[in-house]
Amino acid sequence: GTPIWLTETADTVCGGNPWAKTFLDNFRYLDQLGRLAQAGVQVVMHNTLCASDYGLLDEASFLPRPNYWAALLWGRLMGETVFDPAAPDADGLRVYAHRQRDRADAMALLILNLDRKAPRSVALAVPSERYTLSAEPLDSGEVMLNGTALRLGAGDALPPLDGVAMPAGPMTLPPASITFLKL
Repeated sequence: GTPIWLTETADTVCGGNPWAKTFLDNFRYLDQLGRLAQAGVQVVMHNTLCASDYGLLDEASFLPRPNYWAALLWGRLMGETVFDPAAPDADGLRVYAHRQRDRADAMALLILNLDRKAPRSVALAVPSERYTLSAEPLDSGEVMLNGTALRLGAGDALPPLDGVAMPAGPMTLPPASITFLKL
């Protein structure tokens, strides 16, 4: 019954992996958060906010790196209650299901499309709000949310992190993309 906290995590090999500051590392980071939540880990702390290649912020400019945006969306959308998504890791997809943050009557999904070339399709029985992260190229330091680059605004204001309303039914997930869904 003792809570499990992971007090230090990041892609931190000998001062950092050069991929840690790119969109590519979002797949590792979010998959890690999802797997740890399923294993009962209640708190996961990132190794550092601003240092080396694995900091959430660039140490020279203090601008957000891709994992910052991933962590921000995870924190805003994925609640503490973890569900079995009833979807096996198959066909290049990883699926995680949680109660939505701040909504006891709603669910949030995280779906990683690990296939770099092929889109994947999922079918939902209910309407959803979609938040898809992507980058071109995959080793870019810039992340797109639903096709729009995530950049700080005037005075370092966060950009709108709005989802796109999706009807019930089939949904295509782009290759090498990360999609959060509010159901």
